[in-house]
Amino acid sequence: MRQPVRLLAVLALAFGLAGCGVNDIPTYEEQAKANWAQVQNQYQRRADLIPNLVETVKGYAAQERETLEAVVKARAAANQTTLSPEMLNDPAAFQKFQEAQGQLGSALSRLMVVVERYPDLKSAENFRQLQTQLEGTENRIAVARRDYIEAVRLYNTELVTLPGRIWASLLYSEKQQMQTFTTAPENATVPSVKFN
Repeated sequence: MRQPVRLLAVLALAFGLAGCGVNDIPTYEEQAKANWAQVQNQYQRRADLIPNLVETVKGYAAQERETLEAVVKARAAANQTTLSPEMLNDPAAFQKFQEAQGQLGSALSRLMVVVERYPDLKSAENFRQLQTQLEGTENRIAVARRDYIEAVRLYNTELVTLPGRIWASLLYSEKQQMQTFTTAPENATVPSVKFN
């Protein structure tokens, strides 16, 4: 008779703990890690498009060698700077990753400005397809980053608010807040526009 009562008490306790947030911290952490994988996936998609884009531009604008080399160099640096889910709470590593991706984005922007000088290139079908894919990828990156930022917000909030703070101190003391994306200071200034 005691065995069924004990089993019922354990089940009731487990059900009660599951409903009071004890699993929220690991759940939110795994969601943030999954969203981080999506961010990396989109950055890799962009990096995979770049060799084809550079080769296409090279055929039309060989004199833009410096810009093309800057894109290739930035891509190599971005691919070498990786950030595993376990390192998402390391501010220095996260900053390094963000800077490498920012430099690649900047180099691609400069390349797109160069392309404006070559109407034949802009009208080439393979370039237009690559440009469309790159624009779509940049949008996907923005969405993946937004989703990651939201997942990190939930996780970090759970670590510092009740009851998550209690569970963190009792069961998840090794858990630390994760880093999120920030905007570079030069992106925070509003450009001045003057009409003559």
